[in-house]
Amino acid sequence: MPPKAQARDKALAELAGVRTTLVFYESGPRLAAMLAASAFVLGNREAAVARELTKLHEECVTGTLATLSARYAEQDAPKGEIVVVIGPPSDTPSDVTADMIDDMLRAALETLPVAKAARDVAKQTGQDRDMLYRRALVLAGKA
Repeated sequence: MPPKAQARDKALAELAGVRTTLVFYESGPRLAAMLAASAFVLGNREAAVARELTKLHEECVTGTLATLSARYAEQDAPKGEIVVVIGPPSDTPSDVTADMIDDMLRAALETLPVAKAARDVAKQTGQDRDMLYRRALVLAGKA
């Protein structure tokens, strides 16, 4: 993925319509930002972050993009070789939990104003935009 946010978002937008598994190599310091951008642009797809494959300290963490984004945003940048595998988009809308919505809103609020963050998450999840706007206000500390 490109290191700059705008170029990364453009590259992800080009891949959003691809209905296959996506594989990316990413550096530890850029991992959290890449996961947040992926969750925002691609939606809340299933994904895996694999680190140090075939080595002694091998690690693989799975979950949705929003969950993984929240996890890596809260901890120090991981070290080593990192592979991010993002599953194809789901044919049917999945059940979106409140925690997943909060994670998606937090990720969107990092780069967007409250109204735009709520609108984009509403598009991704099919949830009511007004409800998401009120929740985003709370998460942003403006309510």
